[in-house]
Amino acid sequence: MTAADLLSSSYSSFAARAVAARPGLAGRIAAWAEAPITRACIDERLRELIAEQGGSRGEETLRCALRRLRTEVFCAVMERDLAGRADVAEVTGAMTDLAEAAIQCALDVLSVELEALYGAPRAADGNRLTLGVVGMGKLGGRELNVSSDIDLIFVYEDDGETEGGTRSAISTQEFFNRLGRRLIGALAEQTADGYVFRVDMRLRPNGDSGPLVCSLGMLEEYFYVQGREWERYAWIKGRLVSEPDSDAARRLAEQLDALVKPFVYRRYLDFGVISAIRALHAQIREEAQRRATMRPDKADDIKLGRGGIREIEFSAQVFQLIRGGQDSGFRIRPTLAVLRHAAARGLIAPSVCAELSDAYRFLRALEHRLQYRNDAQTHALPVDAEERARLAASLGFADYAALAAVLEGHRERVEAQFDQIFADKASASQSAAAARGGDAMRAGELWSSALEDEAQDEAVIERARAAGFDEASQVHARLSAVRRSTRYQRLPERNRDRFDKIAARALDAAAAMEPSDKRASTLARMIDLLEAVSRRGAYLALLNEYPAALERVLAVLSGSRWAAGYLIRHPQLLDELLDDEAIGSPFDWPAFKTSLRARLTAADGVEQQMDLLRHAHQAEVFRILLIDLAGRLSVEQVSDRLSELADSVLDVTIEVVWGQLPKRHCEIPRFAVIAYGKLGGKELGYASDLDLIFLYDDADDAAADIYSTFTRRLITWLTTATGAGTLFDIDLRLRPNGESGLLITDLDAFRRYQLREGDAANTAWVWEHQALTRARFCAGDAQIGRQFEQIRERVLRMPREAGPLAAEIVAMRERVAAGHPNRSDLFDVKHDRGGMVDIEFIVQYWVLLHAARDPELIRNTGNIALLREVARYGLMSADEAETVGAAYRTYRKLQHQLRLDGMETARVPHERIERERDAVLKLWQRVFG
Repeated sequence: MTAADLLSSSYSSFAARAVAARPGLAGRIAAWAEAPITRACIDERLRELIAEQGGSRGEETLRCALRRLRTEVFCAVMERDLAGRADVAEVTGAMTDLAEAAIQCALDVLSVELEALYGAPRAADGNRLTLGVVGMGKLGGRELNVSSDIDLIFVYEDDGETEGGTRSAISTQEFFNRLGRRLIGALAEQTADGYVFRVDMRLRPNGDSGPLVCSLGMLEEYFYVQGREWERYAWIKGRLVSEPDSDAARRLAEQLDALVKPFVYRRYLDFGVISAIRALHAQIREEAQRRATMRPDKADDIKLGRGGIREIEFSAQVFQLIRGGQDSGFRIRPTLAVLRHAAARGLIAPSVCAELSDAYRFLRALEHRLQYRNDAQTHALPVDAEERARLAASLGFADYAALAAVLEGHRERVEAQFDQIFADKASASQSAAAARGGDAMRAGELWSSALEDEAQDEAVIERARAAGFDEASQVHARLSAVRRSTRYQRLPERNRDRFDKIAARALDAAAAMEPSDKRASTLARMIDLLEAVSRRGAYLALLNEYPAALERVLAVLSGSRWAAGYLIRHPQLLDELLDDEAIGSPFDWPAFKTSLRARLTAADGVEQQMDLLRHAHQAEVFRILLIDLAGRLSVEQVSDRLSELADSVLDVTIEVVWGQLPKRHCEIPRFAVIAYGKLGGKELGYASDLDLIFLYDDADDAAADIYSTFTRRLITWLTTATGAGTLFDIDLRLRPNGESGLLITDLDAFRRYQLREGDAANTAWVWEHQALTRARFCAGDAQIGRQFEQIRERVLRMPREAGPLAAEIVAMRERVAAGHPNRSDLFDVKHDRGGMVDIEFIVQYWVLLHAARDPELIRNTGNIALLREVARYGLMSADEAETVGAAYRTYRKLQHQLRLDGMETARVPHERIERERDAVLKLWQRVFG
């Protein structure tokens, strides 16, 4: 094999010089290029090169072997790339493997030499210490380009001393400082054989002015005292690339991860990073433009310029910084993997993911072609016509114009996506609002220091009235109370600045609302929300960065007082307002459960799992609410979706809690949740309790104790208030024997209890059979669910006498009425006579009396459908069934609307429901006399 036979020699001046200088190198490159270059291949070749130097493991042998290895790998990777046999991932992976192999081998050799002089480094507790080399940037992300610097940070676990060798003991700081300097020399110093990698240490704490190596204690203090936003960005890709297998290395890795993770990833959604990355990008652009002015021949930079590699990286990594604290799936390093995860989470469209990924691969391939020529870390397109032609041909283009056209297309798409994420939309929105307002007074101008001056109160009230607020005094009182509050005055400057901008925009939007009587109440709710999140700069940043989100917030706040309270209690839901597809996407509960399981599996401990459950449930409730407020769901559909959501969350929670039970005796619990009441009848509201009982069917001798422990733990998971709020309020009083009964019931014991078998004292009351008419299996073991349905069917089909049953039902109705007195002048749509409970009791009476002869009555299809079935059976006319069913639907709609308006009880003027109430009372009289 000659140099002329190699594509690399004909394209690259560096490769041509290397082949000319080393006999046999051409053949070696050709042999390397036959197959993908793996870490195993690199390690094996490194051993051969050391052996060729005489087998010595000294530093001089190391330097020569590493440099020769680097030349071979560089040229072989180039050969495969130019021949079209290696994609970008293979090229960057091979270069990363080379860097890791070089670092690890050099550390091994140099540590032995230093320990012979000073002894092994040990902490005060006697533990052996090791130098941790953290690969940052593209090395950390396994995306190293072919002529890249490597960004390194040196860390060690703790301070101590070496054991002493041929020389006196020294501090661990001094030992690792010497080791670090020798490592840099072994990699970066230029010799007759070249270099291995240029080393950049400027990302370490305090940069060039900081110590070369730092202990974990020093690193922790730096993070929390001086760490800046751009360093969070840098540490996203940081990972240990030094020795992986010793106890000291594993201990160091665990402790380093525990420090870095909370520094990089906030536990809440962190939209504040958008402005920080925007500022960082502006600095990079300015520097690129400065260089372009100084060196016009290097002006077109595909890394730092418009639509370049850095904009793709920023577009991906902003999702990591915003969401990585809550979604561990974002704690990954490769850029393309981040984009895929963002698309999977619905944060970018699949088409955008594909466009950015294609652009990234193209730009990285182009970057490598530029660097192959002279082994130079350049990202500037050539200006020489011959060089341009050579470059275009290496990528398969007919000429440079064709290459430039494709490049420009990628750049335009990258720039458009970058601007969509990082453009200062808030400033643009404010400018547009100001332009629309002309010379007229803007309501936003009310938010000023005048609110803090009592002497200006009357003038501000007049201005508020002129801006469109009918209740101007109320608006002024609310705004001035905030401006004069200690809480507002003590806000950090950045938070207060964001608060001010949002308040002004909210005033503008509220003043333009119709009808005008909603303006003051909507504004008050918005101010309540701002006060609730004022110390959480990330939420203020979200509203400031995304004017569309603020508009949706105001729509929600104006549409529902309950929704406003829900959003104020759970401000993380603000994120949901950024999802344009949320309202239009169908509900997919299997996919929801799959995603939730994956997130829970990846979570860091029980506390985060409980928070994730709550966040997931709240997000779906809020999504249902948004669709509801948009008028796209009926009351019945809202209840169906909320019930399906509850079923799904219960099902996943059972799996997670059982998996953490220390004494579990099987992988899948023989356990089921049975829903009664509103969840059982799929009539759940936004703030409904869950009426549940728990059943198990397991022959294991310890089953009773195991499932009792499990049930208590499950209830804790479902009901405990965490930092993310509560999940469910649960009512367990419908279990056998009520509050005096066990938390969980054996399936056979439940059967005996319901069917009045065995001890006569241990039997269900008629009201418990009433409750069974609305019960259903909702989560857990489906086999137990089927057996429960069989028991339920047997109970409902038991023969009953009409007179005694009617007397029981009437007596129970009187007890319910006595327990819910209504002393107002309004009609309680649920509990007053002629309301919802009357309809439910009538239906339950008919089910219990006639289900034995009409099996359709056993189906838990809801009260309206059961009324139609009763009519078909002949107990009432079809017209009467429709009239009473319509009354029930009206009551549910009123109850739903009043709940959204923040009312605890649904009460309306009697004249509003007179026709419905009279129809129900007439039916009750006919059925029960």
